[in-house]
Amino acid sequence: MNSIPDRSDPTRFILIGTSHPGNVGATARAMKVMGFSDLVLVRPRFADVLIQEETVALASGAADILVRAKVVDTLAQALDGVTFAIGTAMTPRDFGPPTLTPREGFAALAANTPAHRLGLVFGSERHGLSNEDAYRCHAVMSIPTNPHYGSLNLAQAVQLLSYEWRQALGGFGVSARTPDPELADGAAVQGLLSHWEKALVHLGFLDPAAPKKLMPRLNQLFNRAQVRQEEIHILRGVAKAMLDSTPPTHSLNSPASSDKS
Repeated sequence: MNSIPDRSDPTRFILIGTSHPGNVGATARAMKVMGFSDLVLVRPRFADVLIQEETVALASGAADILVRAKVVDTLAQALDGVTFAIGTAMTPRDFGPPTLTPREGFAALAANTPAHRLGLVFGSERHGLSNEDAYRCHAVMSIPTNPHYGSLNLAQAVQLLSYEWRQALGGFGVSARTPDPELADGAAVQGLLSHWEKALVHLGFLDPAAPKKLMPRLNQLFNRAQVRQEEIHILRGVAKAMLDSTPPTHSLNSPASSDKS
């Protein structure tokens, strides 16, 4: 399995020595939701990992990524066609490639001309990326984490980096799941206020001989609330219910009807 470049996808996710089938499936899912599809496995623990039940289950609808995924023997084969490889590991202590952070590093890569074919290289769950494999990369990338606990699951790391890379490439738009609200116009608000004024007088809450500033204050309240058209219908329904009710026996001079302003 040598010639593996997928020219339709400029980003390759490379997993080395993966031992848990679930992580392969979850990686496929993480890739697909961010619009990537090129997955290569290097010496996975199980030769049939791409078709194992747990792998397919954790892929959760990203089985097409698994179908197109490649399995190779060496990192050199996995990097075929890649022009810039990033290892997800700490920089080796003696020497090695520079260390990047996701946001700044990906932003610089996205601005590069000509565009790179990027390879993101992940080590095994237990041992991570070896120094020898890190040396084959142009850079290593470290995810900023809690300095006292920086342990990330493999698929979590894939999701984080695939998200940051997609954002650097421009991201995806977010589509509203509900239509834009239809705000009530001035005429509708005034109609509501007129309806409420009659209802409040009917209840004895508003004295039409001394209305003070009750209605202007309600006008300001509805303006601040940016009342929607469907809410106008609800509030007018409340006013109608008040008008249909039997007026209370208390007088207009009761505390409930006072407006000290």
